[in-house]
Amino acid sequence: MTALVRGEAIVVPVSLGPRSYEIAIGHGILAALGTRVAALRPGAKTFVVSDENVARYVLTTAETALQRAGVPTGRMIVPAGEASKNYRVLEQLCEAILEAQIERSDLIVALGGGVIGDLAGFAAAVVRRGLDYVQVPTSLLAQVDSSVGGKTAIDSRHGKNLIGAFHQPILVVADTALLDTLPEREFRAGYAELVKYGLLGDAAFFSWLEAHWREIFAASSSGNSAREYAVAVACRAKAAIVGRDERETGERALLNLGHTFGHALEAACGFSDRLLHGEAIAIGMMLAFEFSARRGLLPAAEAERARRHLATVGLPTSPSDISGPLPDLDRLMELIAQDKKVKRGMLTFILVRAIGSAVIETGVEERDVRAFLNEKLVGR
Repeated sequence: MTALVRGEAIVVPVSLGPRSYEIAIGHGILAALGTRVAALRPGAKTFVVSDENVARYVLTTAETALQRAGVPTGRMIVPAGEASKNYRVLEQLCEAILEAQIERSDLIVALGGGVIGDLAGFAAAVVRRGLDYVQVPTSLLAQVDSSVGGKTAIDSRHGKNLIGAFHQPILVVADTALLDTLPEREFRAGYAELVKYGLLGDAAFFSWLEAHWREIFAASSSGNSAREYAVAVACRAKAAIVGRDERETGERALLNLGHTFGHALEAACGFSDRLLHGEAIAIGMMLAFEFSARRGLLPAAEAERARRHLATVGLPTSPSDISGPLPDLDRLMELIAQDKKVKRGMLTFILVRAIGSAVIETGVEERDVRAFLNEKLVGR
C-alpha cells in the first residue's frame, strides 16, 4: 500500500475514447472542486443537485469552492433516500435545470450518494438531449461504485434502476474526508460494494480487506491511507471493466455480483430504511455464493469464508436478517424476472467458482432459483 501525502489526490483514468475522464481520490480534495471544474470547462455555469442530508454537511463547502474559482452555481435539494428516484422528482429536477437556463456548455454537479448520482446523471442525460455532469460522491457506496461507469436511472414499481441511460460523467471527485460524516450503518452498507471487488475478481484484495477493514472504518482528521487505497483499488477495477465493456454487453455484468437477488429484496422492502442498498447487496452476494455452492461451482468453505467476513463487519448475510415481513416467494421471483440481465425470458446470474473468480451463468432455470429461495425463506 502506497502512503499518501496529505491533500494529494490519486488519479484513476477511465479510458473510453472521447468519453474518457478521471477519478480524483483524496482527503479534503472537495476544496479544489472549483479549480478542477474551471480548468475542465472554462466559463461554464454549474447546477448542483444534492439531498437534504448531504446539503446540511457539504453543500456550502462545494458551492464555496466553485464560487472561489469564479464558477456560477444554482442548486436543487431533493428529499434524501431512494424514494427520490422517481418520475415526479425527475420532472421537478429537469424543470429546475431549464429554469436556471443551464445550457449544453454548462455542467450539472451530482453532490451526494448513489441516489443523487443516478438521479442527477439521468437528468443530465435527457435535458437538452444531453448535458455534461460531474460526480461528487459523498458516500462510500457511491465512491467505489455508482459514481463510476455512467449508469444513471430512476426506479419503477417493477424494480430498481429499470428506467435510465448510459451517460458518462466528465469528472469524478471522491473526497474521502466526506465519509466521516456518514452514519455507521451507511458506511457499513457502502463497504458491501467495496468488498464486492475482492469477491468477484481480486482474491488478494479480499484477503487485504480481511486484515485491514478496521482501518478503513476508522475516521481521521489528517487522512486515512487504507481508506484511500481501498477506494482507489475499487475504482481501478471498475474503470478497467467499464473501459472494456461500457454498455454491459459482456464482462461488465460481473459487477452485478449479488445484485439480482439484492435488487429483488430491496424492492420487496419498498426501497425503504428496512434494507439499505448495500445491505441488500451483502445478502445478495451471500445468496449468490450459496447458490453457486448448491450448483457445485464453489466449495462450501469459500462461501463460509465470505459469509464470515461480511458478518464480522456487521453486514446482514441472509434474508432472515431483514426485519419485518417479506413478500412471498412468487413476488420475489416476479422481481427477479425483471432483472436487466434476463434474455428472452431466461435468467442470468453472476455466480462464483472461488473468491475472486466470478462467472456469468446464463440460462439458469427458474425452478432451481425458486427451490433455492424457498429454502432460504422458510421460517421467516
